[in-house]
Amino acid sequence: MKKLINDVPDVVTESLAGFGRAHADIVRVSQDPKFVARADGPVSGKVGLVSGGGSGHEPLHAGFVGRGMLDAAVPGEVFTSPTPIPIVEATKAADGGAGVLHIVKNYTGDVLNFETAADLVGAEGIQVRSVVTNDDVAVQDSLYTAGRRGVAGTVLVEKIAGAAAERGDDLDAVTAVAERVNANVRSIGLALTDGTVPHAGQPGFVLPEDEIEFGVGIHGEPGRERIKLEPADRLVDRMMEAVLGDLPFASGDQVLLFVNGMGGTPLSELYILFRRAAEILDERGITLSRSLVGSYVTSLEMQGASISVLKLDDELTALWDAPVHTAALRWGL
Repeated sequence: MKKLINDVPDVVTESLAGFGRAHADIVRVSQDPKFVARADGPVSGKVGLVSGGGSGHEPLHAGFVGRGMLDAAVPGEVFTSPTPIPIVEATKAADGGAGVLHIVKNYTGDVLNFETAADLVGAEGIQVRSVVTNDDVAVQDSLYTAGRRGVAGTVLVEKIAGAAAERGDDLDAVTAVAERVNANVRSIGLALTDGTVPHAGQPGFVLPEDEIEFGVGIHGEPGRERIKLEPADRLVDRMMEAVLGDLPFASGDQVLLFVNGMGGTPLSELYILFRRAAEILDERGITLSRSLVGSYVTSLEMQGASISVLKLDDELTALWDAPVHTAALRWGL
């Protein structure tokens, strides 16, 4: 295993320390317990947004803390759910008196620990709502979930719900927007190689040179099937067939197309995938209204990518376009 680390137990602590120094104008970092919050937070009278999960998916979630998106994020150890106490403290740090929305990816540990934290802060008088993201069409259940997994579509939920909170919507309205985004986004991923968790010291799975994992999860969970490696266009055809047929998407729809890298995929290859996905939308009479390309929900150094498609309406489009200032997403300011 070759990694640019010191001691394995210090990976998350030292990474957070570096993140906090690099983006001190946007965030403040707590190490005990571990969470990241807006440097200017809590914002009085604004609904707070909190998300979190295991580390190893950077910039998710800490990279999305800032104006127009999250108010706090809670990183667990690598690929390990955060425990309730840091979630409690992050929720308090995000509470500006208008309540807090938890955005939780659908993994059993995340869901249970965020539920426990919500109960604890609720007993202290903080009103909490929760939206569980489940955009992955690859599988219905896995060892990690009851139902579909929350994957890259979570970024779109955080951005759009964050904009709703920033414009002054109340807790019920922000929750409704987050639920609407989650209901209208679908994702699927594939992997050519797996990442190496530092404490494991070896990849979670090893694929033959001529095979890929189709429908892989963001922790390297098995997907729909292992298939032979094909040209990029054919793989995108498979991915878009799975995504577009699930909602379903139809001619006349306006959509946001998000091609996400898993950590070890060059941007040049992501644009090859985006090019073919956009062609498929054109062929089906679906309007490509907004786009995002880059590595935003990673799986350590996994070589692979995911495609997410979000059905837009005028309000969701305006909220996507609204100003955002975080370490990973910045526009309109």
